[in-house]
Amino acid sequence: MSALLNESTDDDLRLSSYDYELPAELIAQTPAEPRDSARLMVLDRGSGEIIHRHIHDLPTFLRPGDLLVVNSSRVMPCRLLGAKIPSGGRVEILLLRLVAGATWQAVVGGHVRTGQRIRVADQTEVVIGDPVAGGRLVAFPPDTDVGALLREHGHVPLPPYIRAYTGDPDRYQTVYADVEGSAAAPTAGLHFTSELIARLRSLGVGWTSVVLHVGLDTFKPVTTESIRDHHIHTEWIEVADDVVEAVATTRASGGRVIAVGTTTVRALEHAAAATGEIRPFNGFADLFITPGYRYRVADTMLTNFHLPRSSLLLLVSAFAGRLQILDSYAEAIRMRYRFFSFGDAMLVL
Repeated sequence: MSALLNESTDDDLRLSSYDYELPAELIAQTPAEPRDSARLMVLDRGSGEIIHRHIHDLPTFLRPGDLLVVNSSRVMPCRLLGAKIPSGGRVEILLLRLVAGATWQAVVGGHVRTGQRIRVADQTEVVIGDPVAGGRLVAFPPDTDVGALLREHGHVPLPPYIRAYTGDPDRYQTVYADVEGSAAAPTAGLHFTSELIARLRSLGVGWTSVVLHVGLDTFKPVTTESIRDHHIHTEWIEVADDVVEAVATTRASGGRVIAVGTTTVRALEHAAAATGEIRPFNGFADLFITPGYRYRVADTMLTNFHLPRSSLLLLVSAFAGRLQILDSYAEAIRMRYRFFSFGDAMLVL
């Protein structure tokens, strides 16, 4: 579902307007240690002022009565290594979501044909099915406990631009993740520690969580020059009653809703799309936020630095303005911030 446009220029609607040059050495290959030592760029949308801090300084910029909303989805160990039968050729399978029965939507690496049998992990044989939007169908034997198979033999998938990391896979999980289902981490949340969360709550900052199970659709490249021609696929979200109540309480007290990450933004805004006000929602979301969108829930956003020409860069540009975001990215490059999933963050006020 394309987002409702308010005001946007022709340049705002051209994909080529969201390109920038990033030195390869600024793509973070390892997470910050400790988590909250990552750098934080603070952008004031109204004045354009930029301040350079660290994540552990976040309480400085929040107020009692503000509400932090996070995405508590947990990354599945959904990457399976397999071999073609009978040739033994290597195949990589990234499971995205259960479709029906024992059939999954997946991304399959390597050249495979429909009907190809693959032996994975514990000698389980799967069959490659037809192409579908975002990948292929993969059928497991009907009695397979896929969850148990993944827990024993699966690997947490890392983005393809992270090539050197061999450390603790839990560093690609948020400390509060508790609902398994994502194929990629909601990365803005990777910066939080239990101690930082406790500090924020002791200062009177509220805390609540939505669920958006991140699929590759979040990171799928936009390929059409007119961004209105791009079609985003669906991801499963849950915005529960207590989230709606927390937002209402925050609004009534004059606090701000601070969305941690673009996935949280999408969940909150999708839950408000039908009526203009946030309502409980449980189901698939297909909201594509582009410049000109009228934000209904998120007042402030904490987010990482995103890939050029991505739907995530479009979403952030819709929040703060394309030119202001691109200027901020240029400043981040000048100041040697680290980009993408294991990188630094920006707080957009």
